[in-house]
Amino acid sequence: MKLRRDIFQAISDPTRRAILVLLTSQAMTAGAIAENFDAARPTISKHIQILNECDLVEANQQGREIYYQLKIEKMKEIDVWLEQFRKIWETRFDQLDTLLSTLKKNKQ
Repeated sequence: MKLRRDIFQAISDPTRRAILVLLTSQAMTAGAIAENFDAARPTISKHIQILNECDLVEANQQGREIYYQLKIEKMKEIDVWLEQFRKIWETRFDQLDTLLSTLKKNKQ
């Protein structure tokens, strides 16, 4: 039975988040990605495999090399989920601003 992974499992690991950041600027081979980490190449390959299974990166073969690139449309799913929290944070910050303004006026 194949384990089903989701994008939130993928981004829960700091190494995988770092790989995603690396891929924001350009497509890279597994070897080029691994050069940025102190982990063994097979460990980085496993992280790339998980990102690929979660559909956050795609692999494109160019000659003998496989280049990995970020799938921006899948990252949008994370943004949509985070949006609900963004609205809560904005409301709370607005309430804090109001409170601070009131305290400042009362102090004068």
